[in-house]
Amino acid sequence: MNTHIRRGGGDLSRTVLITGAGSGIGAASVAAAVRAGHRVAVADIDATAAERVAAAHGAAAIAVRLDVRDEAEWSQTLDRVEAELGPLDVLVNNAGIIHTGVATSIPLTRHRDMIDVNLLGPMTGILAGLARMKPRGRGHIIDVCSMTSFVPLVGYSSYSATKHALRAFHHSVALEERDSGVSFTIVHPPSTRTPMLEQEMADETAGIAFAGKSVAPEEIAAAVVSAIDTRPREVVFPALGGQIPRLFGAIPAIAYRAVLQTERDGLRNRERMLR
Repeated sequence: MNTHIRRGGGDLSRTVLITGAGSGIGAASVAAAVRAGHRVAVADIDATAAERVAAAHGAAAIAVRLDVRDEAEWSQTLDRVEAELGPLDVLVNNAGIIHTGVATSIPLTRHRDMIDVNLLGPMTGILAGLARMKPRGRGHIIDVCSMTSFVPLVGYSSYSATKHALRAFHHSVALEERDSGVSFTIVHPPSTRTPMLEQEMADETAGIAFAGKSVAPEEIAAAVVSAIDTRPREVVFPALGGQIPRLFGAIPAIAYRAVLQTERDGLRNRERMLR
């Protein structure tokens, strides 16, 4: 199954690998990519979840177990994906984890977990993807980051730190590879209705997640799959309102006041939701 299938409008379908695709934004992105006519590798550390998602899409998707922290697994996974679906066109780095709580309440091992998965995982994927794409002079790397990459957040110290770092790494590599033929897009979801949000609901220190209206994972997935064709450099949510934290994050005095007010709003909303 390594031939390119024509889609509407004469465009070629693409081979797309999505990490963390066993649930949430990843699973929704698989569904959106298949609907768009792409061939999709459903990658997740939970092989059973990956197989369940892939099975729902028939021959258009395959399941692969992938621990994004493991360089050797990246190589093996890409070998299999390219053998079964064709050369990798699009890599979507979506896998991520969260341990909520103020920094001093979280064991150092959990801080390291988030760094390993949320930062070193996509870094390893970017390097592995570039190794395949650069010799061909084409490809597209999409990193699913977070609106927390722009501002410091109470209860999310190391989580937001990994997202700040991922954004910096992403844009730095994009500049370095500007002549390679490989495109780069980074997508910043807001609070999204996934299992991660359920985890946040159980922790009062994560109240800031409930300050605004959460979005469905399908909304983020639509932006991810649209980016395959449009190739924007960066996508924020909402498109206009998302520019505000971008600006606030550059001025700590303003960011501190805004974040503390947002936290108060989020805690009130969380209390209403629990009632």
